[in-house]
Amino acid sequence: MMNVTADNFDAEVISTSMQTPVLVDFWAPWCGPCKVIGPLLEKIETDYAGRFKLVKIDSDQEQELSQAFGIRSIPTCVLMFQGKPVDGFMGALPEGQIKAFLDKHLPEADFLEAEITHEEVSDAPDANDPTQKREDLKQGVLLAPEDEGSRFEYVKFLLQIGEVDEAKVAFAPVIAQTAQVRRFDALQRWMNAIDFAMDRADLSLAALDAQIAENKRNFDARFGKAQHLMAAQQWTDAMDELLEILMRDKTWSTDLARKTYIAILDLIEPPVVKVADGQIPPVDPVVATYRRRLSSVVLS
Repeated sequence: MMNVTADNFDAEVISTSMQTPVLVDFWAPWCGPCKVIGPLLEKIETDYAGRFKLVKIDSDQEQELSQAFGIRSIPTCVLMFQGKPVDGFMGALPEGQIKAFLDKHLPEADFLEAEITHEEVSDAPDANDPTQKREDLKQGVLLAPEDEGSRFEYVKFLLQIGEVDEAKVAFAPVIAQTAQVRRFDALQRWMNAIDFAMDRADLSLAALDAQIAENKRNFDARFGKAQHLMAAQQWTDAMDELLEILMRDKTWSTDLARKTYIAILDLIEPPVVKVADGQIPPVDPVVATYRRRLSSVVLS
């Protein structure tokens, strides 16, 4: 168990969770139930012998992290894996319930050594293999062509790996639905940004920054920069630039900056994870932070 702050959050939680699940315990010194569950979590971490890592965050001292995760009461525990929250629970649960919660997500102890031979591992499909994932997503669309979620994930994946032409072909059957389906609108705006970056390859970020330095209200240059950043999948940098527009003119170009900002949030938000009754749905801290920033600017 270790204490985590905003300074070491990326290293101890985000980076570590790429390999090992991390259970984040939001607590406070004055919280009675926190004093009950804290030692219990440490005991379970020892019992599980490296199957997960336990970290604690003082919600009073680290309010920005608490807000990013949408913490409403303590104790609250959030399980992180591969940089994303996957599940969570609130309150001082008994040991059996905590272990049942963990067992849903953690790999079995010594699973690879005890139960899977090298040949079985080699023959098993790898869900993280891009080729396999691409085929799985494609089959999902073929089996359920009217499923908006399946098509969204497939087109999004193709754009992520740079298969823009194939993404446009897969998107074509639903292009007329962009006005009604917000996630399709988000994909269209991403493809527009990619086309803009390709058509204006001569317009570098440095050149746009120079135009902005001359006139901070050069919204065309700021939006052009945001388009380049979107095309490069530099999502937070793109949203930062769109916020600069919104702080100066909330309705510029028929609300273009706000609509594009919301599109990015839809593109980077992880798929919804189903949770059991009494458990909290995971909240992506980046999405939560940038939603809050948008609200503060739009409502100011």
